Amino acid sequence: MKRFALLLPLLLLATAVVRAQPPSTFTNPILAHGQDPCVVAYGGWFYYCYSTGRDIRVRRSDALHRIGEGDETVLWRAPEQGPSSQNVWAPELHRIGGRWYVYFAADDGENRNHRMFVLRSEGDDPVGPYEYVGEVAGMSDRWAIDGTVYQSGTGLLYFIWSGWPGGDDGVQNLYIAAMSDPLTVAGKRVLVSEPVHDWERVGDPKVNEGPGVLRRGDKVHLIYSASGSWTDDYCLGRLTLVGDDPLAPGAWVKHGQPVFSKTDKVFGPGHASFVHLGCAEGPADWIVYHAARSKGSGWDRDVRLQPFGWDGEGYPRLGKPIPAGVPIATPGVLENDGR
Repeated sequence: MKRFALLLPLLLLATAVVRAQPPSTFTNPILAHGQDPCVVAYGGWFYYCYSTGRDIRVRRSDALHRIGEGDETVLWRAPEQGPSSQNVWAPELHRIGGRWYVYFAADDGENRNHRMFVLRSEGDDPVGPYEYVGEVAGMSDRWAIDGTVYQSGTGLLYFIWSGWPGGDDGVQNLYIAAMSDPLTVAGKRVLVSEPVHDWERVGDPKVNEGPGVLRRGDKVHLIYSASGSWTDDYCLGRLTLVGDDPLAPGAWVKHGQPVFSKTDKVFGPGHASFVHLGCAEGPADWIVYHAARSKGSGWDRDVRLQPFGWDGEGYPRLGKPIPAGVPIATPGVLENDGR
């Protein structure tokens, strides 16, 4: 009895150590509810930027598969009235010139008044504090959502977003324009992509949206979402930059098939962001995306994560969305966060 009493603390300690060890696998979804995930790696941490519809928040985590469990900070709350008071959508977090910028879409309660707005950090901390700057300056006064920034190898800035060709709903195209600074569009918009393939035209309106830049070596890709986001056929397409001028006619060449689409178990996968870990072991590149929680559930979505690879010519191979509940090897430790 005395010997057991002496061994008991050691047994309890050993059990505690085993329980403290991180799991070697995780399963999707990593967030039971969510949409339009934007995840950024910086300073040894992962930052998940998202909207609740009336405010913009960031969660910080030291593990990519636990992005929804970290400390939460509210970056900005929408006012009760005004042009950015309602329907705050798809915030994106970008570090430009030592400061952070959050680009997001919002309106005054009328969808046709959706425009792009921006927050700017006071320092170099992704969680702020931030100041509300207002509408992205210099854009044409037309419907606009899902804005992102592309910074070329020479440091030039471009703004890419989803917009209507005219003043009425019916089709969403992707557009690009030069920027004179992170707050200002400095030129006319140029058409990048319009929904022309059958897989881009499921639902009404016809949709291209959610652009995100993905690079590999000297290749620059634009991964975007296609078809109605409320449909099971929501998917990802790919554009690749040809040449050095992203504003030139024909500069963006579209792949003829979706690069990430539904299966018999995963529906509506889209609106992705990409994280590069720079790991010595395990996959270096990961896609974070949302999907419908079930077949036909529309905008009732969750957030998912999985690794992806590349072919020998620098094109991403995203594979197929992994079903919920299937074990995936836990992402490695962040080693290269782009600082």
